[in-house]
Amino acid sequence: MSSLPMPSAPPVVQRARESFSDFVSAYRDRLTHLFGTRHDVDATGTERGVPPFVIQRFRDVDPLSVFVPQEYGGRGGPIGHGLTMLEETSYHSLPLSLIVGINGGLFLQPVVKYGTEEAKQRVLPSYVRDRKLAGLMITEPDYGSEALSMETGWRATDHDTVKIEGTKHWAGLTGWADYWLLTARPRTKDGGLRRDVDFFIADQNQPGEHVDVEELYPNLGLKMLPYGLNRVDVEVPTSSRLEPTSTGVKMMLDTLHRSRLQIPGMGMGYLRRILDDALVHARERFVGGKALLDYDQVKARLARLQSFVTGTAAMCMETAGTAGIDRDLFGDGLKANAFKTVVTDWMQEAAQSFLQLSGAQGYREDHRAGRALVDSRPYQIFEGSNDILYQQVTESVVKAMRRLKQVDLGAYLRAEPLTARAASTFGESLAFDIDWSMPQRKLVDLGKAISRIVTMEMTIELGERGYSAELVQNMLAETRAEVRSLLETYRSGGLTAVVEDTVAPDWLSRVRLAG
Repeated sequence: MSSLPMPSAPPVVQRARESFSDFVSAYRDRLTHLFGTRHDVDATGTERGVPPFVIQRFRDVDPLSVFVPQEYGGRGGPIGHGLTMLEETSYHSLPLSLIVGINGGLFLQPVVKYGTEEAKQRVLPSYVRDRKLAGLMITEPDYGSEALSMETGWRATDHDTVKIEGTKHWAGLTGWADYWLLTARPRTKDGGLRRDVDFFIADQNQPGEHVDVEELYPNLGLKMLPYGLNRVDVEVPTSSRLEPTSTGVKMMLDTLHRSRLQIPGMGMGYLRRILDDALVHARERFVGGKALLDYDQVKARLARLQSFVTGTAAMCMETAGTAGIDRDLFGDGLKANAFKTVVTDWMQEAAQSFLQLSGAQGYREDHRAGRALVDSRPYQIFEGSNDILYQQVTESVVKAMRRLKQVDLGAYLRAEPLTARAASTFGESLAFDIDWSMPQRKLVDLGKAISRIVTMEMTIELGERGYSAELVQNMLAETRAEVRSLLETYRSGGLTAVVEDTVAPDWLSRVRLAG
């Protein structure tokens, strides 16, 4: 199979350089029209791909221009502008927001930061002018979370080009992207692979640079985006190689950490929309002679959804202030992993809760609750499985504690800037010594708790900057209760294990009939 038919590129629309607020307003109006009045857009809940008119109207306003510097034809702007585009998009469509995130965080930002001037001049003006799309290929069939073990390799040729060969899969926009950022390891003279990783820009419209699609996957959710298996056998100019400031591994970590820190932008609009729709449903749906909103359990669900929105707003605030491409984020794994895991867990829990409130109607593929359930689930897997990232959160804390010769978790967290004030609100709940040899499941449990304490710290800061004190206090109360439950799970013993070589359960012979 070659590739999917690419949505046709619309003619260039020259837009005045209006203020960012006017730009956002125009984009919001466009999305409201597309997803509020065009009912055929909602068909993408059950059908695959993006209707061509959606891509055309979406790119007419061109939210992706905020990721491209003005000298290359874009709007430029701080990272907060990109987060705003993600939020506005995900309020109407989480899959479309992921398209924005892939293009912005996983292609444009690393190219702008690390690309050679020759490559940027060749790629960025065309990207904006011709309304192109782009993505990143890291994952391989045998190496998902083990990115550093990838088998795609590259070698220099004798004519100022680089030959890249390998297999990639689960890259969003498979068969659609005009540009790919390909990851590969340098080959040794004997054909082996070095430990470092390099990034290369491949232009799908240039001879010899096209990545072939071997198979398209029937992905369960996010049906707007094509995914599949790709055969990489390309030759690109040497100037297409990104230039790390130190090592390729640090460049990859910088890119992935920045991307993870921007996932709250997608979560923000998505969670706001679920909360808005759930509130409307709770006010308008009557059961037993009264509105759902009058039931205490419904109030509890809605209050928790509201706490998710508040906590995500705090993460967006932090990212906007600290994660610009002028900063190196390869050492910010604790914060990046905490943000990614917590907001994506919240997204899935919010979908489950909205589906519960919606009843049978929500269990339709064309209902927002049903679509939210399957569309948000991959967020807990891609860009690092949450289980693995939670483990890494704990390991990074344990490593720092060992270095400081500190064994008391509470004492450490009260001294750590990412958790200091939030940890102080737990009293004796955090006063215990770390088990240096804890099993993996305990690493995950503790990572969940620490990550939520990090988000509490950001929420405290959000409140100090003038955000609603009532909303902040509600978020802190909800999350504090969750953390205490996680800590209780962590401290409990009784680790279970799989009982192997068991026979089929014989329960029928053990039935006692009532007399």
